[in-house]
Amino acid sequence: MKVLVACEYSGTVRDAFKAKGHDAWSCDLLPTDKPGQHYQGDVIEFIKNNPGWDLMIAHPPCTYLASSGLHWNKRIPGRDQLTLESLEFVTLLFNAPIPKIVLENPIGRINTAIRKPDQIIQPWMFGEDASKSTCLWLKGVPKLEATDIIKKDRYANQTPSGQNNLGPSKDRWKIRSTTYQGIADAMAAQWG
Repeated sequence: MKVLVACEYSGTVRDAFKAKGHDAWSCDLLPTDKPGQHYQGDVIEFIKNNPGWDLMIAHPPCTYLASSGLHWNKRIPGRDQLTLESLEFVTLLFNAPIPKIVLENPIGRINTAIRKPDQIIQPWMFGEDASKSTCLWLKGVPKLEATDIIKKDRYANQTPSGQNNLGPSKDRWKIRSTTYQGIADAMAAQWG
C-alpha cells in the first residue's frame, strides 16, 4: 500500500509500515528524526500534488486541541482562534481524498466540535509500560485491537498522582508526541 503518515517527524509509524513492505512516507513541517522517505512541508499541498494514497494516519498538532491546554483559551488572547484554525486543519485531513484515514489526538476539542472518537486506546494495551489516553477517528479501517495488555496500578510514565512524570524541558512536547512503538507496530500489522 501507499501510506502517508501526516504530521510525523519521528518516523516511528512510517518505519513500522515500511518494515511490513509498504511504500510509507512521513510528512511534517519539521525535518525527520530518522532517515527515510519524508517530505518536509505542508501536508495538504503534499496530498494535492501526490495523489493515490491508500491510507493516511494523521497526527495533527494537539497544542490547541487537547483538553489539558484548553483552559488557556480564556486566559490568552487569540488562542481561541488558534483552536478554530486547528479544527479546520483536522477537518481538511479527515476529508482528504484518501480511502482509509486514521486521525490520532488526545481527548479534547475534536471530541466536542467535530465528533466523538471511534476508539480510545492506551499504550499499555500494546505492550508499553505507559498510560496516555489516545483518541482515534477512523475512516475505512477497523478498530485497533490490543496486542499485549499490561495491567498495573501505576505505569512508568506516571507520578503517584497519575500525572505524566516527564518534567519541563525544551524537548518535552517532542517526547510526549512521539507514537509508542507498540502502537505503531499494531497499526502496521492490522491496517497494513
